[in-house]
Formats: sequence, structure tokens, C-alpha cells
Amino acid sequence: MQLTKATFEQRLVSALPGEAEADQGPRQVHGACFSRVRPTPVAAPELLGWSQGCADMLGLTAPEDPEAVAAVLGGNRLLPGMAPFAACYGGHQFGNWAGQLGDGRAINLGELIAPDGGRWELQLKGAGPTPYSRTADGRAVLRSSVREFLCSEAMHHLGVPTTRALSLVTTGEDVVRDMFYDGHPRPEPGAIVCRVAPSFLRFGNLELPAVRGDRALLERLAEHVLTELYPDCAGPRPEAHAHWFAEVCRRTAVMVAHWMRVGFVHGVMNTDNMSLLGLTIDYGPYGWLEGFDPEWTPNTTDLPGKRYCFGNQPAIAMWNLARLGQALMPLGVSEAGIEAGLDAYRSTYEATFPDMLAAKLGLAQLDDDALVSDLFTLLQRVETDMTLFFRNLAEVQLAADAPAASRLEPLADAYYSGPPPEAEVLGWLDRYAAALALQGVSEDQRKARMNRANPRFVLRNYLAQQVIDAAEAGDTAPLSRLLDVLRAPYEEQPEHADLAARRPEWARHKAGCSMLSCSS
Repeated sequence: MQLTKATFEQRLVSALPGEAEADQGPRQVHGACFSRVRPTPVAAPELLGWSQGCADMLGLTAPEDPEAVAAVLGGNRLLPGMAPFAACYGGHQFGNWAGQLGDGRAINLGELIAPDGGRWELQLKGAGPTPYSRTADGRAVLRSSVREFLCSEAMHHLGVPTTRALSLVTTGEDVVRDMFYDGHPRPEPGAIVCRVAPSFLRFGNLELPAVRGDRALLERLAEHVLTELYPDCAGPRPEAHAHWFAEVCRRTAVMVAHWMRVGFVHGVMNTDNMSLLGLTIDYGPYGWLEGFDPEWTPNTTDLPGKRYCFGNQPAIAMWNLARLGQALMPLGVSEAGIEAGLDAYRSTYEATFPDMLAAKLGLAQLDDDALVSDLFTLLQRVETDMTLFFRNLAEVQLAADAPAASRLEPLADAYYSGPPPEAEVLGWLDRYAAALALQGVSEDQRKARMNRANPRFVLRNYLAQQVIDAAEAGDTAPLSRLLDVLRAPYEEQPEHADLAARRPEWARHKAGCSMLSCSS
């Protein structure tokens, strides 16, 4: 099925109160879950990237007419059944209530009805101003759009719960941005990403009416979440709302455990960036842990307190869930019901993440917490690449009588500035081998488990920046190549070994290759 022939509906628009289509000027929106708003047409939409994997999920074939597809996914044409809107929500940003936020540059086109009956919302990010844009232009630049397009698909293929990305469209227009917030704005190529998810509702959608005391709106929205997103939680209210809250908690715990498994750092875990479906959403200043450092954050805005650093992510997720729970209390959800949901988060994370750590080590189960904590201490002794270390650990000879040099050689590529003391590494390897032997894990079993849990390829920031630089120069081949490689992150792909290398030294402080701002 071609995109231009797809069937679209919009249940949220028909079920919930919203503003009638009006001007796109910034304003406070009350008594509405959304504002009807059309994408602002662009000068010359061109299809730069297309994810056939995402298209397959939607039941779409490759574009036969790229210009027609670019017109739709660039915001210049609406298809029958589309009812575009921007959502109204609030959120806690860096721990503080920020009031009304909303979709400032994202416009939901409608729900695509897939041939298998699945319903998928298509949302354009960078499609122009909305009532929630405040003083901004509602646009996005190519660099941030490339990063979101690639990361959405990379995370899916890593097995991390995530929104998806269907397309990347350049607009033929420049967008002015101050990348470092240092008073030096410059024009950059504009682009639009088409994001895909069953729903883009987030914690902040419920927080805003709760904080405003708009119980009627909160109740209608919570009912929509229950009936459309969590129908299995149906039952008497308010208990049913407590049940779906607990399910959100469980899904969020699984999502964050996956982040920690692959070394992903979201960078901006505000409550308006947390999905009610437990999906990774809003790829902005993210990064992958390269040098193993639990206090690392990729977000320059987060540097003063490192609130959203790698090691804080599990605790921040629970803090955010507690804010969502508070938003449900006006509906009669009890404190005990909220605490039960948070307990579900704790128990799910405490069961899920150790199992993931065990798989990363090839163990049947994690019986010795000290084995892992001592390993993490070793990884911090010197700058050690997390992805390379765990992947290469599968190749280490564990036999105690093997020469020390041959036992350590597979790990050499993981160190940025030399290995930790050999005696400490060898001592840990002996303990690791003993744990495997105690569980009766064979070498073949160990390697198979580890290579299923530890990716060879992740979307390192320097790789994304190289693709961005090429795309800005008109070369899209690196984008296509990297996207193809990221579709099979657990396979060796020796012909693409350069894309598995640790961050080169030149990229340590280069713009876009390590730290990022929220500017896009």
C-alpha cells in the first residue's frame, strides 16, 4: 500500500475536547486537550530518508512517487481522513513545574490504519508554529532531525521500547538557530521527521489539567487513556485508573532497564518527555555511554546538576511517575493506589535489570552482585568504552592457564588511554569464570547469550555527526549506510567494522560528537 492510498482516522480528536482551528499564535489554552492546526507548507520538500522497516510495520510499500510522499510528510499536503492537531500538555522540567508546554513544533497528522488493523499516529516534527510554540518558529534543523530519525530506528532494532521514524524530509528552507546558546545564531538547513507511535500522549498531558484544577478535562483524558491504550485495565473507577497507572510504571521500568543495558542516556527526562505507553520519546540531546561513567550526561543544559546523567535515570523515572500519580489523585486514585504503582516500578526494575546484566555476562542468573559492582569499578578506573568492553568480553579466553596477554588482548580496543592494572582484570576474570562454571554455563552458551545482549553497533554521536555533515553537503550515502547497519546491531558485519570503533580522539570535544544542547 502506498502512503497516499492509506486510510486515516483520528480517534483522539473525536473523543476529546479541543480548540477549533484558529490562528497559530502563542497563547494559553484552557479546557482543551489539543488545538487544531495545519502544518505550514515549505518551499521544496524532498525525501532524504525513508525507513522501510517502519513502513513495513505500517503496511506501506516503498514510495513510487517520492515527490508526492515528500509533499505529505513535509507538511504541504493533507490526505483524506487526516485531522491535524497539536497537543496541549505541561510538565516538570529539571525538577520544576514549567506550566503549559505543548507540541511547539510537532503536529499530529492522524492515525494510519494498517492492513493488519493496527493504528499508528503519524506526527511531523518541525512542521511549523502552533499555539504552543511560544516565541519559536516551530521548525527543526537537519542535524537534530537526522539524529531523531536514526535514533528512533536504532533503538527499535536494539530491542528498546521506542517511538519509530518513517521519514526524513528536507524543506528547502533555512532555519536560524544558536546551537551553543552563545549569541552566535546561524542559518541551518531545515528538515521534518515523521514520527510514528500508537500514541504520543505523555505524563504532562495529564499533569496540566490536574495542576489547573480542571477535573472534567482530566477525567475525560484519563478515560481515553484507559479505554484506548489500556483496555485490559477496565473495571470500576477509580481502581481502573490505578491499574493502568501501575502498568505505565511497569512498562517504564522495562524501558529504563533497556536504556541501562545498552548504555543509552536520554539527556532530558522531563515529564513532558515521558510516554504513557512506556516508549522512548523525544530524541534530543541523547548519547551513548562511551567512557563508562555513571555521572555522564550528554546534555549541556544538564551539566550543572547532572540530574539526567546515566546513573540517575532509574530514580528519575520513578520521580516522574510519582508526578503522574499525583495528577491522578483528583480522580479519586488513592495514595495507596499510587504507591502500589510505584512499587510495581521498583519490583519490575529490580527483577528486569539484573536479568539483563546476567545476559550481558552470559550468566544464567546474577547470583553475585559484587561481581558486577567490582566490574563497574574496574571500568571506571580508566576510560573504558562500555559497548566495546561487553561485546569483546565474549571473546576473552577464560581458562586460567591461558597466557595473560592472550586473555586480555580482546579487551584492548575498549580502553581509551590504557588498561587498568592487569592483575585486577585477571583476578576479576577468574571470579567471572568461576561464576560461569558454578552455573554450568558452557563457552558456546556464554557467547551466544552475550552476543544477543551486547550490541556491536550503537548510534555514537560522532557517527551521527559525520552523517549530518555529509547530508548538509548533499551526500546522503552515509545516512543510508548507517541506517542499514543499525538495523542489525547484534551482527558482526565485518564490512562495516569502522562503524563499531570507539570514539576517535578528534571527536572528544568536537561540536555534536559528544555533548549536545537542546537547540534544534
